[in-house]
This record gives sequence, C-alpha cells and structure tokens, in this order.
Amino acid sequence: MTKHNYVRLLNVALFSWLVALPVSSHAAAVRPCEDVLKEMRTAKASANLTPDAKSKVDTLEAKAVERCNADDDKRSDAFLQEAMALMGK
Repeated sequence: MTKHNYVRLLNVALFSWLVALPVSSHAAAVRPCEDVLKEMRTAKASANLTPDAKSKVDTLEAKAVERCNADDDKRSDAFLQEAMALMGK
C-alpha cells in the first residue's frame, strides 16, 4: 500500500467516524417515553405536592402522554423531566 492510499484510507475512516458520532449520541440520548412516564408516575405517587404543583404536574403528564402516543419521545421526555423537576426529583 502506498503512502497516498494509506492517507486516503485514514481520511475516509476519520470522516465516517465524525459523521456517525453525532447520530449515535443523539439516538442514545432519547429514552423510550413509556419508561420515563413510568418513572414519573412512581415519583408522583410518593410526592407531597401542593394543589398548584399537582395541577402543573398533571398538565405536563397529559402533554407527555399526547407526545408519547404520537411517537415523539424527545418532547415527551422533556415534559416528563419538567414534571420531575417540579416534584424535586
């Protein structure tokens, strides 16, 4: 193998890695909304919430379920994380 071919092969490998890295990290960042919803509901069952906070958590849960049913896990998870933050979890 000539030096030119080796450099070209190395460039192709590096480019492939750079393209694949953001795709794989993005895919790993989103969890199934069903799993996150289950965790949020477990936390909600044991949370001591004011009526106002409970109303906000219920609203966020409803939005999350709607997005989850639409296969929009990323937005659903965001609503559920916001609800968890309101509960201090």
